[in-house]
Amino acid sequence: MTRYNMVLVLSFGHLITDINQGALPAILPFLISEYGLSYSAGATIIFAANSSSAVIQPLFGTIADRVSKNWLLPVAVLMAGLGIGSIGLVADYYQIIILTIISGIGIAAFHPQAARLVNFAAGDKKGTSMSLFGLGGILGFAIGPIIATTAMLTAGLRGTVVLIIPALVTFLILVGGLKRFNSLEAGNHHSVKHGQSQRKEDRWLAFSLLSLIIMGRSTIFFGINTFIPLYWTGHFNRTMAEGGIALSTLVISGVFGNLAGGWISDRFGFKRIIIIGFLGLTVLLPIFIMIDNPSIALIFLVPIGFMLTATYSPTIVLGQNYLPNHVGFSSGVTLGLSVAFGGIMAPFIGMVGDHKGIWWALAVLTLFPLLNALLSTALPESRKTVGVSD
Repeated sequence: MTRYNMVLVLSFGHLITDINQGALPAILPFLISEYGLSYSAGATIIFAANSSSAVIQPLFGTIADRVSKNWLLPVAVLMAGLGIGSIGLVADYYQIIILTIISGIGIAAFHPQAARLVNFAAGDKKGTSMSLFGLGGILGFAIGPIIATTAMLTAGLRGTVVLIIPALVTFLILVGGLKRFNSLEAGNHHSVKHGQSQRKEDRWLAFSLLSLIIMGRSTIFFGINTFIPLYWTGHFNRTMAEGGIALSTLVISGVFGNLAGGWISDRFGFKRIIIIGFLGLTVLLPIFIMIDNPSIALIFLVPIGFMLTATYSPTIVLGQNYLPNHVGFSSGVTLGLSVAFGGIMAPFIGMVGDHKGIWWALAVLTLFPLLNALLSTALPESRKTVGVSD
């Protein structure tokens, strides 16, 4: 297995892991209908999954830095799939909560260790490799609701067991790759020990600033994804189907933005792409909310989605470069804890929409790109490290 193939395998594992995160919101309406749950009880299920995943990711990252255990990768994917896939087999609310927490722990265990190995395998193409890894997560979020909804419409709530199948297949694939992953890790440690990779000091202040920027981007991301369909129905008075098309346009544009951002950042620098991305949003978002024609607004969602996700892989790689001795912890924060901030902020932005209207909810989001662009100018430049040889 070559280093490039390892990146692809880890990206596939990311896809399968995040299928479960994407599937849970689609499962929720079926749970509410089947068991007569309140909206508050339903929201608690989502909260249990997201909080168990995001909050403990830095812990798993720290563990990966100190006592790397690559066997966690297949176990984590299996936990993520078994947890969500078994929801349809239980009828007790608290058992459902426990299963979502189990899935969340699996998701939390996978991301830091996998991102750490992607960093080791990437060589001098860390941005491109991390964008491929990020693409797996984006596709997982997109595919998860489709798989879950189709299965439950066909077989009822018990159809969630379908989600166990891809997790089991991926478990076997990752088990088969453990020997190569261990060799990659050993090769990286050997290079550092003998000076083949330049060991740098951790820059915690720069990493803290970057984490604030990621929190801002997460707020924009969650806000736009949550409120764009509602903006189409509430502001433009269009159908729910048209709102879905708007959201799909944003997501598809984000796929291309993520890939382009990684590729370009390898050539022109991570900091530069981060600044350009947020400056672009600083211009595009205010124009977007001033447009009264939904067709023109739909066109503007293309560069908005592109610019937003173009900053994804550069921020992750830059965080790893800032903490070269704590790559796992860095990945846990940038992929988990900081990103969860957007989910925390979404209800507060929703409150603005409840009191002032949906237009004002998006208007609040226009403040974050400018703040992020200003903060990004204070980021130190990345220090390149020598990649591990094949």
